Amino acid sequence: MSAAPAVRSHSRFTGTVRRLFRIYLEKPELAGIALLVVLTVIFEIRSGGVFLTAENLRGILGLLPEVGLVSIGVTILMICGEFDLSVGSMFALMPVSVALMTDSGLPFIPAMLLGLAISAVVGFANGFITLAFNIPSFITTLGMLFIVRSLTVVVTGGFPPLLSSDLPIGVFTEFVGPGGLLRASFIWFAVIGLVAAAMLNGSNFGNWLRATGGFLDAAASMGVPVWWVKMTCFVMCALLAGFAGTIEVFRLGSPLPSIGDGLELQAVASAVIGGTALTGGVGTVLGAIVGALLIRVIDNGLVLSQVDANWFKFAVGGLTILAVVANSWLRRTARRIKVEG
Repeated sequence: MSAAPAVRSHSRFTGTVRRLFRIYLEKPELAGIALLVVLTVIFEIRSGGVFLTAENLRGILGLLPEVGLVSIGVTILMICGEFDLSVGSMFALMPVSVALMTDSGLPFIPAMLLGLAISAVVGFANGFITLAFNIPSFITTLGMLFIVRSLTVVVTGGFPPLLSSDLPIGVFTEFVGPGGLLRASFIWFAVIGLVAAAMLNGSNFGNWLRATGGFLDAAASMGVPVWWVKMTCFVMCALLAGFAGTIEVFRLGSPLPSIGDGLELQAVASAVIGGTALTGGVGTVLGAIVGALLIRVIDNGLVLSQVDANWFKFAVGGLTILAVVANSWLRRTARRIKVEG
């Protein structure tokens, strides 16, 4: 008789574990959110209460839209089963193009539209070469990384073009919200993030995208337009990278040809840390944002904690590896446990 309570306790424990795994499988970004909370507490303590001040949060959130938009694009493409390593170079090409066009007398809005068109062309080229010749997108976009960066340097002569003070860049750079906590760029970022999340979670295209990344053959046999889905994701990824780079240039006031160098690796790290599967089919926009925010928090928190800034890349690299290992282990474990429907 005494064994009955122990059996019931074990059953409750098993049921709890199963529910936790079910939640993880449905919401892989929750692990990143939990880590974000832990790091926030640690950095707030180590910084002597400076980390969560309005001034410091303004700095963190002011930089988030730029890396966050790139991370959203990379995440969507990774869910689709592809990669884009050229986003860092695209991050520089569009703003440099916009600056050169406005310097030559072209109005701001047409210059922005042409800059977005250039980004779309690069994304289309990435997708077309990858799909038409059936080669890994890793190789295609690695080559495009060098091509686009070279073009950026060539068209500028290696020197940043002038950015006219008459441009209405305040729609991206002005501080808004309570106490001026946010830049206007954060509003653009939030709107784009909401649209991307709605597309991914509430549309047929989102279902096609996940099916294409996770079950390519099955998706094709069911009539999913796999080629069109992947091409669209390549273009969206390049557009978001170019737009994000333009926001950063407007904030800095100088279209440096070198901006975005190495950003592609941070974007992939953000996606992975946020729960996106390297094999495709799994990931969320929220996860991409959480991953990008974690990277910004680590960068800022190490400085405030008076830790050598050279540890930043070590921390991001270690966190990326830990995320991949943890995600792989959890998914294997979840498959072994029969989660009740």
